[in-house]
Amino acid sequence: MTLQHDIKEKRNNRGILLISCPDRPGIVSKVSTTLFNHDCNIIDSNQHSTDPEAGHFFLRIEFECSDLEHKKSSIEKSFQLLSEIFDMKYSFNYGNESQSLAIFVSKENHCLLELLLEWQRGDLLGDIKLVIGNHEDLKEYVENVNIPFYYLPITRETKEEVEKKQLELLKEYEIDTIVLARYMQILSPSFIEHYPCQIINIHHSFLPAFVGANPYKRAYERGVKLIGATAHYVTDDLDEGPIIEQDIERVKHHHELSDLKKIGSQVERKVLLKAVKWHNSHRIIPFGNKTIVFD
Repeated sequence: MTLQHDIKEKRNNRGILLISCPDRPGIVSKVSTTLFNHDCNIIDSNQHSTDPEAGHFFLRIEFECSDLEHKKSSIEKSFQLLSEIFDMKYSFNYGNESQSLAIFVSKENHCLLELLLEWQRGDLLGDIKLVIGNHEDLKEYVENVNIPFYYLPITRETKEEVEKKQLELLKEYEIDTIVLARYMQILSPSFIEHYPCQIINIHHSFLPAFVGANPYKRAYERGVKLIGATAHYVTDDLDEGPIIEQDIERVKHHHELSDLKKIGSQVERKVLLKAVKWHNSHRIIPFGNKTIVFD
């Protein structure tokens, strides 16, 4: 038996449970006992309670269970009963289930290349099924690693038709998550409603500063000393979806606009990659306009 076989078997018997519910005593005890009753071994557990006024509880548990494939139905049935007692929202995710990703791009290549590199290394915990671009500039990068690239130019007049074609491709490839890797188009509300909290965008500013277009130019004109990037889930409100991750870099008075863009691109690629990895490993629970991100 090979090491690779051992690793695969371990993933096959691993599950992740995410829970969100009103806070009250006994939740952790009941959840742990229920998993124990199905011969599950908890290997990692993280929890968070909001302030007493809001009174909400969040929990992420990673567990192992031999022959999980045949046991998961009964485990999920037990939690359906438990959810009624605690008014609990929950989801199970399993190690043998990989996220299917679609990446949307325009002309900038730095975020796309970072994602492709991690995917080639096997460190993305997801499978990039296709890339859709409204320009052809990045086609060669994508096809060089044998991923399908679809060129779908978009104008104000063709937006509805193009988004319909995009949705058809996403359905054909059974996509779970969409990553906007500097895709310089605004998605319509009718598109977004098909993928709630499943579209991750990278915005090249430290939100809520400089929402919308040309944030580096506006930051340069304002004379800021810090620039940043923000990865967030996409909602109908432009650049106001729940924030997943942010980071910053210091800039100096002598830096030109081109310098800000160059420095910022390094932050963007790092922030987006973290957000996608956390999403793929089921470490995020959206809650209103915020997210709970477990280490």
